[in-house]
Amino acid sequence: MQPTHITDDIERLLELLPQEVQTCLSSKDSRADLLEVILDLGRPPEARYPSKVITLGEKFISRKDLINTVNKLGKFGSDNRAGIERTLHRISAIRNRQQDVVGLTCRVGRAIFGTVNMIRDLIEGGQSLLLMGRPGVGKTTALREIARVIADELERRVVIIDTSNEIAGDGDIPHPAIGKARRMQVARPEYQHQVMIEAVENHMPEVIVIDEIGTELETQAARTIAERGVQLIATAHGNSIANLIKNPTLSDLVGGIQSVTLGDEEARRRRTQKTVLERAADPTFEIAVEINHRNNWSIHNDVASTVDLLLRGQTPRAQTREIGTDGIMKLVESKESKYQPKRPTLNKNAYQKNNLTDKNNSLSNYNINNESHINKTKGIKPLQILCCGVSQQLLNEAIRRHNWSVRLVDHTNEADVLLSVRNALGKNQLLRKEAQDSNLPIHVIKSDNLHQIERAIQRLLNHHQSCDQINTIKPDLIEKDNSFSALEECRLALEKIVIPMGRPVELLPRSERVIQMQAELVTRYSLRSNIFGQGEQQRLRVYPP
Repeated sequence: MQPTHITDDIERLLELLPQEVQTCLSSKDSRADLLEVILDLGRPPEARYPSKVITLGEKFISRKDLINTVNKLGKFGSDNRAGIERTLHRISAIRNRQQDVVGLTCRVGRAIFGTVNMIRDLIEGGQSLLLMGRPGVGKTTALREIARVIADELERRVVIIDTSNEIAGDGDIPHPAIGKARRMQVARPEYQHQVMIEAVENHMPEVIVIDEIGTELETQAARTIAERGVQLIATAHGNSIANLIKNPTLSDLVGGIQSVTLGDEEARRRRTQKTVLERAADPTFEIAVEINHRNNWSIHNDVASTVDLLLRGQTPRAQTREIGTDGIMKLVESKESKYQPKRPTLNKNAYQKNNLTDKNNSLSNYNINNESHINKTKGIKPLQILCCGVSQQLLNEAIRRHNWSVRLVDHTNEADVLLSVRNALGKNQLLRKEAQDSNLPIHVIKSDNLHQIERAIQRLLNHHQSCDQINTIKPDLIEKDNSFSALEECRLALEKIVIPMGRPVELLPRSERVIQMQAELVTRYSLRSNIFGQGEQQRLRVYPP
């Protein structure tokens, strides 16, 4: 279902404008998608839309027109902004040197329900989220809807820092569009950072929503709040993460930048100059969203990895989400990515996620010399790994150090296995669902460090090699109800993986009759097995001695 767009009392905004402007905007078509009305002294008024600007009549705006409009408003704040009570409209003034108003920007405020569906899985995970995008693209509208959903549907304590009364409207009573969220007004824009800290100390919020972080003090306050365990949802001045990196005032939001001098050996290994730029600290916001336009958003699920890639001169690949005309959110393939067919199903079932946790497996059972491993894997396609919560920098270092045949991919339809840090998938429900739907095996490591990553990759490469050998020996193993191929699959798994490598293996789904035959064969090898799955997904899992 398409998101419902609700325009809050646009008539109340039009009542402020000169009569000629009201006449030009009297029809419903002229009000649809209206962004703002421009009133500049000595010029004809203009109506701005997402893709066009229309001149409203030929009469120029006089000083009397501006004075009449200002008199209908409340007082302007120190940021030259005013509002209409209990609405979301905003009027901004341009003044001359004598502080007389010579121009007005009358922006239409709308509460749009449904946009949060684009990133609902992200806000439910509890990680801090930063929204970016050009002016007018809908950052504040999205922020308002996010606050309502977290407060009403997720039932968390939400406090909005509303500096210009743009999120919850003008007046002491906040607009219903923010739901049960509480709103703290800011007397002057330069006090915003103080109100941010006050909100944490006085009102015990679980989530703080901030519009337009733009100063160094606000950046420091945001880091302080995040370090106290409060979820931050905010917007910042900038269209992308690359813009924030170049902005010395806001770069700390994504970890900050520092100059590092490398040793001669490290510089040669990296093939870079001795002085390089690196991320100074962990980002304040774990996730960043670039709003390309209202229905197309790019998601950076790991801001730290994205910043590291940008500092090395590489181009990070974000996950792009889009809402179609039917109102359904879908993932959009990056133009650079090419679809690659998945490996045969046997490869994936040979190392299912339940078989690959560090708790049940020990690297000492099959330590292999790196050189002999590389020789054995000649002619085998690279292992394609999709990461979740794992540092790509450490992964690339491990792959380069051991010269492993591994390729990092960005989509489940390209991957042979999903490598995740413990609990990371719980915060990325969308990726977890994709992996489950595509039957993608998941390998879980305890922590994101080089030692754990090296152990995991070596383990995965050994499974990958063994499964390719099985496919080479018997390519017809995927016949589901062929009892001969099923028994042959079971025998090869026992003799190639379970017994020599001490690894459990899940066989392909089979009928009950064939599974019983496989279980009898396992018993003859003095091994044990269990049946997992239901219906057509029933399969046998074989355990090592």
